[in-house]
Amino acid sequence: MIKVKVGLRPIASKINLPTVLKTTILPGDSIERLFIATQVGEIFYIGNGVIRTFLDIRPLILKLGVSGGGYDERGLLGLAFHPEFYYNGLFYLHYSVAGTQGPGALPESFKPDPCDPRTLNLRWINRETQYDHIDTIEEWILQSNGQPQKRRTLLNLRRPFSNHNGVNSLNFSPETGKLVLTTGDGGSGYDPFNLSQDDLEIAGKIIEIDVGKNVYINNNPPIVTRFNELPTTIQETLMVMAKGVRNISGISFQRFYNQYIKYAGNVGQNLVESIFSFVHYKPVPVTQLIQASFMNSEPDKEGFINFGWRGWEGAFPASIIRGCTENPTLDEKTIAYYNEAVTLSGSRLQPLTSYFHKDTRPDKFGGTALTGVQAYMGESIPGLTGSVVFIDLARKESQPQVRGALAYTIVRPNGEQNDFSVIQTDYDFGSQSAYYISLGTNQNQTRLYLAVYGSMKVTDFNQGTVFEIVP
Repeated sequence: MIKVKVGLRPIASKINLPTVLKTTILPGDSIERLFIATQVGEIFYIGNGVIRTFLDIRPLILKLGVSGGGYDERGLLGLAFHPEFYYNGLFYLHYSVAGTQGPGALPESFKPDPCDPRTLNLRWINRETQYDHIDTIEEWILQSNGQPQKRRTLLNLRRPFSNHNGVNSLNFSPETGKLVLTTGDGGSGYDPFNLSQDDLEIAGKIIEIDVGKNVYINNNPPIVTRFNELPTTIQETLMVMAKGVRNISGISFQRFYNQYIKYAGNVGQNLVESIFSFVHYKPVPVTQLIQASFMNSEPDKEGFINFGWRGWEGAFPASIIRGCTENPTLDEKTIAYYNEAVTLSGSRLQPLTSYFHKDTRPDKFGGTALTGVQAYMGESIPGLTGSVVFIDLARKESQPQVRGALAYTIVRPNGEQNDFSVIQTDYDFGSQSAYYISLGTNQNQTRLYLAVYGSMKVTDFNQGTVFEIVP
């Protein structure tokens, strides 16, 4: 793969954690604007070189960073504009709701022990009291007076832990016109309750929501964790595209002749970060999953995508990693869930490419967490045309000043796995840390935007910069 070097052009600075970057054309406008959603609950857009506030829902967001030393994975996590936004003003939000803090599903951090069956078969019980917080997915409308207003709630989700809630979690599919929701596995580590593989659990899935169906149901839906707890009218709007998800930063669609390649990046546990791609899939209606469970039968899953978590971490069996006492430079890796890895070995999707948390090769990097995946169809950076670009939060080797990583790969015509190449950047961040938080693109995927933050803490304010990636 050819080596590519790019520049970073600052567009907006001194903003809070910029978690979602999207573009759209406002009603009555003629220019595609860049929208920036921050984790704390602000949504800005760039108009004539000026940052303007589109919506501020900070009072609706759970108080962030209270525990965990200021680090948090909750907040405003998803923003998507309806394909007909210019005409109907509809857009969608996913956020963690103020005042819903709970004690969490487990009293202490979790790690499986392959020698102790109890740790391999935990169940999430007392869900109405043992949970961390509630996430909501809402439909809003930009009124004719220019003021956004909430229209209805689509889902209220009870989450077991504070982390793995998804980010950039709402995207519209150009293929089906449906809203695609990506949910993480519920959090902690190693998916303690194996929610990602359970067909009835909402956690750990990629879900299509038909927002044009049952649009007149405005009553607040119940707070749930499983599909069968939803009213039938809501069940009928949902289909499951994929399961076996640990935590992903949304889904990206790339047009290829009359088809779309779908890209999704699954954040790893300790070993590897993985980018998945697929073209053909057959989503399973939630009503069918529920019926199959009731009948104790297996639903038709031909074309159903399974990323393999928690049995698999990308292309590898999920591992517990311990330092070798005899040799501190080496690690001992033990398969965490052997039986699950065996069961899923033939039915899971292989990743397009992976990168490791430890990699001594001179042209690679040690990653931390995959924070964005976007297809690029522009021609201004010819080395990237037709590729999928991805970012990592922080290179392991970039100390003391943290630096994120930018890289790309390409889908092979035969669909086989591929390598990746690091993209060099020429921007000088000086003594400031630079965590790569989010990656965005415009509607025809000819521009790429990168959000960078100077800290890992949501309680450190105004350290965000949004760049356009330029030749």
